[in-house]
Amino acid sequence: MKSTLFAALCLLLSPAGCATLRLSSPLEHQVIQRGSKDRGSIAIHGSGVAESATIEARVVRDKQAAEWQRLPATFADGGFHATLEAPAGGWFRLEVRASDQGKVIAESAVDAVGIGEVFVVAGQSNSANHGEEKLATETGRVATSDGAKWRLAKDPQPGASGGGGSFMPPLGDALATRFDVPVGFIACGIGATSVREWLPKGAAFPHPPTLESRVQRRPDGTWESKGEAYDLLVARMKAAGPAGFRAVLWHQGESDANQRDATRTLPGALYREYLERVIRDSRQAIGWQAPWMVAQASYHVPGDESSADIRAAQASLWKDGIALEGPDSDALKGELRENGGQGVHFSGKGQRAHAAAWERKIGPWLERTLK
Repeated sequence: MKSTLFAALCLLLSPAGCATLRLSSPLEHQVIQRGSKDRGSIAIHGSGVAESATIEARVVRDKQAAEWQRLPATFADGGFHATLEAPAGGWFRLEVRASDQGKVIAESAVDAVGIGEVFVVAGQSNSANHGEEKLATETGRVATSDGAKWRLAKDPQPGASGGGGSFMPPLGDALATRFDVPVGFIACGIGATSVREWLPKGAAFPHPPTLESRVQRRPDGTWESKGEAYDLLVARMKAAGPAGFRAVLWHQGESDANQRDATRTLPGALYREYLERVIRDSRQAIGWQAPWMVAQASYHVPGDESSADIRAAQASLWKDGIALEGPDSDALKGELRENGGQGVHFSGKGQRAHAAAWERKIGPWLERTLK
């Protein structure tokens, strides 16, 4: 009897019946890549309302609410998709409501949504969580994602290897301050990886890297990538959506340079060939020409501080227009490295210096891009 009365009451209040509007996108603390200097598009995915419903949305910032906008919505598979154009900035509160015949039948909201700059961070340990000090965003405007969930940037960053610190929180803070928008990172760095391990599945090479867990020997004696790291990278890139991030920040090369077993050292010409393939194949896989910014990285320990061959290979990608010029992280030495300057990973001071080095490359490029 109660259920019958409840259903009758719902129909009386609204011809569409009772509805519970559920939002699956965007997520709290998600940063959405802006499409221009001043604006971006928020993809809204929801469910729980009938196809007859009208979908409206607005953003609220500092208790100032924008006007409600009626959105063209596509209904399929029990849910709906719509897009809201909104100004760059944040954090915003996104409010969404559904109405039927002029009556609001359901409402929902997501707190702390941002429209700003998003970067994918990939490579080996110094692109991941292997720094000496765990850091966190100081501006509160930097978030990070593992490709599925978002949260404020606090080390260790989700989605990357290691349980220590990274350069992402201070880099994000610097960019958020410079451009006055939230900054997001999608992290997928894997410690100790060779560029050979980042190749697509089945890509062959004559000699294996020092660690063999992500490669396998072929019947003819050569080696090939299992494709695990590449698949992870492409999945994270796709998760952001078309043109859903500004650039890939690539920091890798130490595990290809100056290996103790010389047969595991990768010649610069092959490093260039393999990284170029990762860049080109991943762009094809995601369906758009994502920019890459490639750092110079080949440092190990004092006395083994660089590989001219690997550095030249990395620089050749800039010169040929395949990638943008990243920072020279080999120049960060002494107290900027862990264990009193004796390690390959960065100390807390080094993590901040590493972030500043990236910001000096990203900032001017982004300013030119946004003109």
